[in-house]
Amino acid sequence: MNEPHPKPRDLGLLARQNGTSQVTAPEWAAAGLSLVWVLAVAAYFFTGSMESGVLGFVLVILAVFLPLALIWAVVTTLRSVRSLRAEAARLQATVEAMRAAYVSNQQAGTAMKPSVERKLDEIAAAARHTETALASFNSRRDTGLTVPSADRKAVLVQPAPQPEAEQPGLALGTPAEDLRAPLSVTDFVRAVQFPESPDDKEGFRALRLALENRDVAKLIRAAQDVLTLLSQEGIFMDDLKPDRARPELWRKFAAGERGRGIAALGGVRDRSSLALTAGRMREDPIFRDAAHHFLRTFDRTFSEFEKHASDADLADLADTRTARAFMLLGRVTGTFD
Repeated sequence: MNEPHPKPRDLGLLARQNGTSQVTAPEWAAAGLSLVWVLAVAAYFFTGSMESGVLGFVLVILAVFLPLALIWAVVTTLRSVRSLRAEAARLQATVEAMRAAYVSNQQAGTAMKPSVERKLDEIAAAARHTETALASFNSRRDTGLTVPSADRKAVLVQPAPQPEAEQPGLALGTPAEDLRAPLSVTDFVRAVQFPESPDDKEGFRALRLALENRDVAKLIRAAQDVLTLLSQEGIFMDDLKPDRARPELWRKFAAGERGRGIAALGGVRDRSSLALTAGRMREDPIFRDAAHHFLRTFDRTFSEFEKHASDADLADLADTRTARAFMLLGRVTGTFD
């Protein structure tokens, strides 16, 4: 059986015990041998005869100091080996501590995993509920909610078709598009904000009315596509807090101005969201196409909206999820450069 690994604190204690700051037994033995040798040489000098001449002097020096040098060379080698062992023990202690920290983090991550999965399941369920509600709008019609009140301003009025200019009229009755009331500014702003929750009846009502308008429906679906794709990167419009731009800048944008003159419209400053969006734009052609389609649709629809909107209406629109997505994507694509 393999011996269990020592604990990090045991290894550290071993390293300190094997340190180079204490005099060990080999060093005491070397000192004793050196002393014995010196005494033996001294006794020889006093009792024996010495050869004369340079050669005799050299031999005496070698006989005296060479054994001492060998003894202390061995001691130095042993001391170096002991230092290397202490360093190896310290490195092993560090590795054991890192391994223990890694195992602890893995156990903590495993404990958090069920709660994260539960949260993801809740988000997926809410998304499915919203998609189901949106899909039901085109097949459900509530005639009691299609008549706007007299004080509502109309926006994005459906252009009245003139079939007689293209072909002779047929006695088929009035088209359904002509019977629909124009979409109001308030409903338009509420629709591009999207419902706040499954219980947001006013938001769903405004969204259904907006989907009955052909041009606004294009913007709603384009915005829904990019918001869904952005959410896959963990980017949610409610988390963004863009800088507010003056209404006159929005009007300049509606008039066709681009570049530095309207740079304040790109008020999103979240670096993480900008970096993630830019990376997705480079790597995902589907996301890139959806983003450019959304920007073109927003441009066309906003140009019509601005003609009927007050400064307060523009401020309300700028605070919607659709407008925040426009600010984010517009800044990433260089619309405000």
